[in-house]
Amino acid sequence: MYATERQLEIRAIAREHGRVEVKELADRLGVTPETVRRDLTLLERRGVLRRVHGGAIAVERLAIEPAVADRETRMSEAKQRIARAALDELPDGGAIAVDAGTTTAQLVALMPTDRELTVVTHGVHLAIALAALPGITLHLLGGQLRGRTLAAVGAWAEQQLADVHVDVAFVGANGVTVEEGITTPDLAEARIKRALVRAASRTVILADHTKFGLVDFARVTPLADVDTLITDTGLDAEAAAEIEATGCRVVRA
Repeated sequence: MYATERQLEIRAIAREHGRVEVKELADRLGVTPETVRRDLTLLERRGVLRRVHGGAIAVERLAIEPAVADRETRMSEAKQRIARAALDELPDGGAIAVDAGTTTAQLVALMPTDRELTVVTHGVHLAIALAALPGITLHLLGGQLRGRTLAAVGAWAEQQLADVHVDVAFVGANGVTVEEGITTPDLAEARIKRALVRAASRTVILADHTKFGLVDFARVTPLADVDTLITDTGLDAEAAAEIEATGCRVVRA
């Protein structure tokens, strides 16, 4: 395979999956990791990819915020493992806040029925699932509904969060880096996520490994404000150690 053909293949893979890994590309294309790194550097110079730890992400995908239905099937097995690990962060009783998102939806699907919990959420799809569970006192935040994420946002929702305190906030992320912390594509959703963090004694971020190294448009909070970050084993030990150096505990499920 010529270099041009190889780079076109890398670009196609990145477009399809949103992210490429050096080792996987080397195995798939039958070249050395050093060759793949040179290809990624060249593609980054062309504005096609952006290099991140261990690989690259497709620039074409950065400006597109997938809808809930599109995101539900991505990394579904990893999200389920993350959700099962997040069960260990639930209090025996008390109050929690659950961010709108597909990984947090997996947590809701596994929510135990052996304890009394007050749950605050701004995700309409999460509220429907939570309303059917025994032992749950549900508070659904009101506001402007974003059809793309089925999340209530805006000043009304933020004001309601200012009136409550929860033991744990479970928050999703579109991007996670040591430098920029937690980021997301939409400013209004970023403000709601920050409000969730402020309302909680502890913050637990749920994010699969494809979100690491990605910086999205709107900043949510630095990693120093996050107590625990739960991800999957696709995040390598070196990257996990860099995150833990900020004071944030990392769980790889």
